[in-house]
Amino acid sequence: MQKKLAFPLAMTIAGSDSGGGAGVQADLRTFSYFRVYGTSAITAVTFQNPLEVTGIEPLSPSAVKEQIQTVMKELSVSAVKTGMLFSEEIIEAVCEALKSFHGALVVDPVMVSTSGKKLLRDSAVKILCDRLLPMASWITPNLSEAEVLTGMKIVSREDGIRATRLCAERWGCSVVLKGGHSDEKNASDVVFHKGELRLFSTPRVEVRRNSDHGTGCTFSAALTALLAKGEEWESAVHQAKAFVTASLLGAVPLSESGIHGMFPPRGKLVFYCKQVSCVRI
Repeated sequence: MQKKLAFPLAMTIAGSDSGGGAGVQADLRTFSYFRVYGTSAITAVTFQNPLEVTGIEPLSPSAVKEQIQTVMKELSVSAVKTGMLFSEEIIEAVCEALKSFHGALVVDPVMVSTSGKKLLRDSAVKILCDRLLPMASWITPNLSEAEVLTGMKIVSREDGIRATRLCAERWGCSVVLKGGHSDEKNASDVVFHKGELRLFSTPRVEVRRNSDHGTGCTFSAALTALLAKGEEWESAVHQAKAFVTASLLGAVPLSESGIHGMFPPRGKLVFYCKQVSCVRI
């Protein structure tokens, strides 16, 4: 009798966003949309809403490590994403816990919150680069994070392409350089995978107040969920980008002051996928 395959499982290793817009909350919401069972390891509790982060309480490295190991002891996780890791000790614990993991590892090198609060200590950047990034299948930095990782200033499309190639060569992984915070007319991401460069673009969405909070987490979580399902890489990136657009367009009101939060669409992504262009560069 053929053994029944497990339902697709993914794990997020990240901070808790008490306001629900980013972090583990956004990741699990995204996993659920793609019909992927979500597991988690909390690295830190943040005290935040869409406007500000007022405090951070990291968990002990041993607690982070034990969360990961306990889940994987029994559950067949096929893809993992990391988000906010905060400290060098937590990064070391995550690397130890994942040393026997052979699935897809998506590293979103979260460094600063939308409101400007540091989510990764300066002292942790080196161990991120030396220990975790070499383990990654994919990394998904935004422009400012890519500048920290590469040590170069990114002010043009050509700079972005060079930075993407440099990251891929340095850490032997695939790269999505997220361009959502650039000043370009379209929201364009540079993607490098196994020697091939692509530019994925969508028309910019009019953002309701604070509804772009959590876009980076949401994209990397969508990519992770699709990889967990065995989706081919180009389709996974395409759908992940469409999902972010759909979630921004579907932003819901959260307060009387006009704060909105991005939210998954009701139906399938077919319409939104048509808005994503992909060209070789």
